Amino acid sequence: MVGPAGRDRLWRLGVIGLAAGFFSTVFGVGGGIVMVPLLLSLMRYEAKAAAATSLAAIIFTSIAGTIAHGAFGNVHWDRAAFLGVSAVGGLLIGLQVSRRVSNRTITLAFAVFLVGVAVRLVLE
Repeated sequence: MVGPAGRDRLWRLGVIGLAAGFFSTVFGVGGGIVMVPLLLSLMRYEAKAAAATSLAAIIFTSIAGTIAHGAFGNVHWDRAAFLGVSAVGGLLIGLQVSRRVSNRTITLAFAVFLVGVAVRLVLE
């Protein structure tokens, strides 16, 4: 049986999942942009664990979103396949980098990346 602290953690994980699902559907972001910062701040995960947990969790969102958007004809399957294969290459490179740097460095680099994306979006 889950105690009060466990229920609180499950509730927070549920809210993170809902936010990621919502933002992934509306804006095409969910794992890195939504889940990782929330896992870092609300759940106190280390950066590497937050990234890995987000990757595992996004499997479910990705499958459901692909089926739904595929039914509406929104998926460019050839481009998705190319993106997916190249993303695996990037994942392998990123894994090697993350093994060599600290959680703090990863968190700071991610924060700088998010600020850069935010500034670009505001200026467009």
